[in-house]
Order: sequence, then structure tokens, then C-alpha cells
Amino acid sequence: MDKLNISDIRNCYGCGVCAKACPVNIIDLHLNREGFYEPFITDNDKCIHCGLCRDVCAYIKTKPAQKNAPLASYAAKSKDKIVLQKCSSGGAGFEIAKYLLGKGYKTVGVRYNVEKNRAEHFVASTLEELTQTIGSKYIQSYPVEGWKGIDRKGKYLITGSPCQIDSFRYYMKKMRLPEDHFILLDFFCHGVPSMLVWDKYCEEAEKTVGNITYASWRNKKAYGWHDSWIIDIDGDKHSMKANGHKNNSKSIAERGAFIQSRYSQGDKFFRLFLGDQCLGKQCYEHCKYKYDQSSADIRICDLWGKTYQENEEGVSGAVAFSQKGANILKEIDCHLTEHPFDVVAEGQMRTCPPMLPLRRKLIDCLYEDTATIDDACRLQDHYWRRQRDLNIIRHPVRATVRLIKKIIKHTFPGPYNVFRYNRTMAK
Repeated sequence: MDKLNISDIRNCYGCGVCAKACPVNIIDLHLNREGFYEPFITDNDKCIHCGLCRDVCAYIKTKPAQKNAPLASYAAKSKDKIVLQKCSSGGAGFEIAKYLLGKGYKTVGVRYNVEKNRAEHFVASTLEELTQTIGSKYIQSYPVEGWKGIDRKGKYLITGSPCQIDSFRYYMKKMRLPEDHFILLDFFCHGVPSMLVWDKYCEEAEKTVGNITYASWRNKKAYGWHDSWIIDIDGDKHSMKANGHKNNSKSIAERGAFIQSRYSQGDKFFRLFLGDQCLGKQCYEHCKYKYDQSSADIRICDLWGKTYQENEEGVSGAVAFSQKGANILKEIDCHLTEHPFDVVAEGQMRTCPPMLPLRRKLIDCLYEDTATIDDACRLQDHYWRRQRDLNIIRHPVRATVRLIKKIIKHTFPGPYNVFRYNRTMAK
């Protein structure tokens, strides 16, 4: 008889909820060859064939555990200037967690562990611990320890990617956990990049800074919110001492990290991540959670788009998918402005990106011990140059029109934008 467990599942979400559900504690996650978390059985002889790990697996389900239409959508901006400055966008996620902390809820959030060089879920039960969750982490998290820290008698805010949250919703239903003890929060997800990208990026950084002691992926302080895709890295070669102790993230944030690399200036990690061809296979083929599809009570995001294009302090989008989510948003310490859902979700991905032949080449390159992050970037750049040249050959008229528009836009930026605006409004 085949075992009713997850031993046959490959290239899944890596959510780790199966490890939480396992009653004999024999499931863990490891990175597969492509650099994504995948479950495995640590001791097959101890499997009791209960099938709970499969019951809570969102990856093998055909639809989300919960399908609600958005109830209310807001622009959210923390009233606390310090919170607003430190958070990636408007601070809505932190303010939700802080409000629920005051109501007796702990937060299962994500922090970056510099010693293990990974993002990981953990249980935050104090405001000081909660501050470790501030800031976006654009790598896949290791969630197992966070899930295992959950006591069914406690009250929790559960945060994570949409697929992690969907599996946890299945877990709640299977284990009949009390709905009022859990608030689920996800975000508009671009997809998760291979950890091979981050490892290669860190290898290059460590040549300059030594062992990494601090890393962050967003920073609004120097160039504002719209140019905040900045990786800050510090290491033991350059960490200054403050009051006799090694620098922590707070003091680093005040003086600036030794390495600061902006996406707008060609940062290599963001070039590969946002190039969409180093994501997990599940992000192309099995994602059920784009745009308005969510099993969470609340979904948050950066509120990109035209409405707040002049704002450089940062604005969060916050969407309630349940009544309890809507009630919580009304209570948090944020300035809220209600908008239609399509305004809040403007700039977010509506569909999954296509998986191109480039992906296989990038993953193979990144897997090689001798390859560098520069090799991967050169490979990607060469691919897109070739595609551009082929498109010019296939569609010469279209390419010429596009070139003329580009010349006009750069020569007469004001009149060109007015013309585009008037033509759009005429439609």
C-alpha cells in the first residue's frame, strides 16, 4: 500500500504546513536543486499513514480553502512617523500586528537570520520582537519553526505568502481551530526567487564586507518610496561599534550600510528576481492567488499606481477579504482612505508570468559552484538582447513606430504626456 504522505510531492509551495500537521513529527523542509523549499520525510518507518500532511496541502488542491470577494480596500498610512519611515511602504502590516498584540494576539511573522542566511518564520510576542518583522524580505522563508511555535489554545496573527496562508487555512479547517483565535494576513505576491540567486549575491557581497551581519531589501530614507528597491548589506569587516557593542540593525539604519545597491541603478539581485525567470515552478504553473484571489482575512501591498505617484513617504494598500479583517482595519493606528479595489491593486500582477527557456539556463548557471551572480546577469541580458533583435526582424514596422515614440517622448516629454493623457481620456 502506498503511504498517504507528501513523499511524492515535488516543486510545491514549500509552505511547510505539512510539517505542522504531522502528528509524529517526521516532516521537514530542505532546499531542492533549484533552490526552493520542498518537504521530505525524515523517517519513513515512523509514518502512520494518517494523510494529514496531504489534507492541509494547498499545492495539491484545485481551489483555495476560502474564496471571498474583497469587502473593503484602503490606502493606509501609519500615524507614527517612525513606523512610517522604517516600514517598506505605509506601515499597515506593522500597525495591524501592533493593534492585535494589544488584544492578546501573538504574531507569526518573518525575520532575516544572518547566521543561517535565510528568512524564517518565528513567533513574536512582544513589541520588540515584532520590530524584527519590519521590512520586506524578497526570498522564500523557512516557516517550520514558526508553525511549530503555534499553540492551538493561543491567539495569533499569521502572516505569509498567499500559498502559505492558504495551506494554513486548510490546516485550520482540518484541525477545527477556533476562527476568532486566528487572523490570516497575506500580500500581493510577485513570486519567490530561487535561493541560489540570494546565495550568489551574498557570495559577492562577502568579498567586500566579510560575514554578513545585516541585510535588508527596501530603504526609503535616501531616495524615497518609489526608488526604495535598495539592498543594504553590512558585514563583520566593516561593522562599527556603538557603545562597545557590535552594531545592530537600528544603528546601521541610522548611519547607512556599507553596501547599498539600488534596483534603479542595476542591482543584480533585483534584476534577476524582477526578470521573472528565476522563480519557483509553482509560481508559473500552480499559483492560484493572483490579484483578488486570497484565503486571508487581510491582504496588504505597496499602493503603486497613479493615485499616489507623487508620494515618497510610502503608502500601503490594505484589502479586507472577511468581515473580521474589515473590522480590524478600521481600528489600526493608520490614516485610511477608502478606494475601489482596482485602485489599491493597481500595479499588482493579475496573472502568472510565462516560464521561458531562459529559466532553465539561469537555474543551471546559478547551480554551478564556479558561476557568479555576474554570470547569471550576463546570461539574462544576452537572452533579452537576442529577443529584442529577433522582434525587430519579425516586426520591423512596429519596431520603427516604437522607436519614433521613444524619441518624441525624450525630446518633448511634456507635450507627449499631455497627448497620451488626452487620447486615453477620449477612449
